[in-house]
Amino acid sequence: MIAIVLTAGEGTRIRPLSASRPKPMLPVADRPLAAHTVDAAIDAGADEIVLVVGYEGETVREYFGREYRSTPVSYAVQTEQAGTADAVDAAREHIDGPFVVLNGDNLYDPAAIDRLFAQCPAVCAAEVDAPQHYGVLSTTDGTVTDIVEKPDVPPTNLANAGAYAFPQAAAEWLEVPESERGEHEITDVLARVLENYAVTPVTLERWLDVGRPWELLEANEWKLADIDRRIAGSVSDAAHLEGAVVVEEGATVKPGAVIEGPALIRTGATVGPNAYVRGATMIGPDVSIGNGVEVKNSVISRGTSVSHLSYVGDSVLGRNVNVGAGTNVANLRHDDDDITFTVNGDRLSTGRRKFGVVAGDGVKTGINTSLTPGLKLSSGVTTAPGETVERDR
Repeated sequence: MIAIVLTAGEGTRIRPLSASRPKPMLPVADRPLAAHTVDAAIDAGADEIVLVVGYEGETVREYFGREYRSTPVSYAVQTEQAGTADAVDAAREHIDGPFVVLNGDNLYDPAAIDRLFAQCPAVCAAEVDAPQHYGVLSTTDGTVTDIVEKPDVPPTNLANAGAYAFPQAAAEWLEVPESERGEHEITDVLARVLENYAVTPVTLERWLDVGRPWELLEANEWKLADIDRRIAGSVSDAAHLEGAVVVEEGATVKPGAVIEGPALIRTGATVGPNAYVRGATMIGPDVSIGNGVEVKNSVISRGTSVSHLSYVGDSVLGRNVNVGAGTNVANLRHDDDDITFTVNGDRLSTGRRKFGVVAGDGVKTGINTSLTPGLKLSSGVTTAPGETVERDR
């Protein structure tokens, strides 16, 4: 069975992190977000992966190539972001039997993906507290009977989790009319399948739709919680590593550094001396964490430098960021309310009591910069020495 993985979207809600790469290629633990989805599909028995690409598609092609984990990989191009059914339709020529559709920006419970493949036709569902914000599934006697988008009065608490196993006939039903949102929706295809087939609901134990920056932080917390301790790089005898810490080959941990897992130190990264890394932190390839730096529960992307005597907490830093010496990230409000963050012009609650800064690629902070909670710094932004930044830039 082929698995069609949707990776064409830009991800405007997760800006500035998606300014130069598609959201599904943002880092989650030791691989891009989409690679976790592709891995789950291969483990479930996919014999071919078709990646639907669009925005910055070359980034996807470079990572997966023509073969990934001994599984053939093909590509389909969605020329216009016209909805999920349109994305799958771009891959129609590859469909020659039952097929699975997965979102490349979602994390799925791998055991549920196994069941999805085995029980085709099927759709993944997740029990949620606020189903009115999702497509909601109705079921009878173990079969899905209906799907309704964002109902005011949800019939169940089963949210459509955007993972489908379709019969081959569904390939002929992909040309659906535009929805009220102006998109061609895969849920309209699912509705047609429900009219003609008995569709099994597959309940996910865990599911995360990564749409906004704090959800990328949550994704890393999820996957780093599953790592096992492994030390392949160079670690000083005067450093202290506690718990589930991975130091990849080519990484260096200098004297006096303390790392409390779960933490991942990737190839080419340097930590210390006298640095403190803790709390579900991913230190990306070729990152430099300087003397006396503390990094807590953060994602630090490739090529970034956090200079001496700085603090970065509950934050996501893009590629090639330069954090000037003495920079401090505030991640907690004095009134203890949840931190808010700007998404597409609206200030939204993150649902997190602690959340720091999201910095796009190439951001540079001057020495002794102070950054307030829930701050967005767009790619290439700079701050002045000693500056306190209280508003997005």
